[in-house]
Amino acid sequence: MRISLFVTCLADTLFPEVGRATVTLLERLGHQVDFPAAQTCCGQMHVNTGYQRDALPLVRRYAEVFEGSDVIVVPSGSCAGSVRHQHAMVARRAGDERLARRAQAVAERT
Repeated sequence: MRISLFVTCLADTLFPEVGRATVTLLERLGHQVDFPAAQTCCGQMHVNTGYQRDALPLVRRYAEVFEGSDVIVVPSGSCAGSVRHQHAMVARRAGDERLARRAQAVAERT
């Protein structure tokens, strides 16, 4: 299976071995791992602190980067939760229903 890996901004900055270990594990299980270089932050910190408008570009970026992915693995429960439970909500609150649908479709594969 081809899996896209989303390594969170904090893991990438503070714990880069998490991303490497995740790739090692997935490859050991026989998967092909794709690491989209254009990925950034999921926006969880913005949403959780009340800055939903500031999270909107990050929601849009995540949807754009991972739209073509069949499966997205996130080695962070809180970031995966943000993608799955907050992204579509943030887009809807901003009045962008098209982005909300895209975010929901990507979230279902995360």
